[in-house]
Amino acid sequence: QVQLVESGGGLVQAGGSLRLSCAASGRTFSIYTMGWFRQAPGKEREFVATISWSGGSTYYADSVKGRFAISRDRAKNTMYLQMNSLKPEDTAVYYCNARVILAPGLRDYWGQGTQVTVSS
Repeated sequence: QVQLVESGGGLVQAGGSLRLSCAASGRTFSIYTMGWFRQAPGKEREFVATISWSGGSTYYADSVKGRFAISRDRAKNTMYLQMNSLKPEDTAVYYCNARVILAPGLRDYWGQGTQVTVSS
């Protein structure tokens, strides 16, 4: 019902910046929140940041506070993750998430994942 297309992943040196984008289509009018998760080799998928679609309230994992900024453009149905001061520990596959209101509850949709590699 919601399709998510990510872009912006790649290779960057430590201390550099990268901007991820996630474009949503389909039942975008039902989006409750969107967010970013990441998964490094040998580790479980972890939460990075989330934003409420209507009000724009944000929440960040402690590991990225002060370095990453999540935002959204509702007119474009697009969410962004601005990543600054990148560290090798940020290397992971980053996944776009959309939580959608679907009676009688909620449904999560996921992007395909995009690789972010930070060299030391």
